[in-house]
Amino acid sequence: MNDINFKSEVKLATTVLKPHAMRLTSNIYDAEDLIQETIVRALVNEDKFQEGTNIKAWLFTIMKNIFINDYRKKSKRNTVIDTTANLYYINTSSTISNAGERAFVMNDIRNALMKISNELRVPFLMHYKGYKYHEIAEQLNLPLGTIKSRIFFARKELKNLLEDDYK
Repeated sequence: MNDINFKSEVKLATTVLKPHAMRLTSNIYDAEDLIQETIVRALVNEDKFQEGTNIKAWLFTIMKNIFINDYRKKSKRNTVIDTTANLYYINTSSTISNAGERAFVMNDIRNALMKISNELRVPFLMHYKGYKYHEIAEQLNLPLGTIKSRIFFARKELKNLLEDDYK
């Protein structure tokens, strides 16, 4: 196939590429970029096209491969690489998968809170609600050190109560 004929065939086939690119990307701008990249690759690799081959199928294959490669690059770019010695970030999960689980967890926490003494629970809840240590000390008329230790012991007791459920 001569150079002029190949380029005109590619140009004619681009009208068929747009709907396919839209299905892949779901975004007009990304689809246009994908079409452009497909055409560039086709023109650069003209020598690999075998005459008699369906040019539209060849272009669709190029487009699909570009899309897949770009997707893989993007997913690798979003991968977190944990360089900590103990792999802390990889082994911790900061998300809860759904609201149902969250409700069960919150229910367990409330039940555990009711099991600790009022003496520890009140300062802990105030701290949880955003009060500063000195504000809690003023409101409860207790020394600052006492408030800090009660909050510490409340956390420790809650951890012990919840530890068996969430290992």
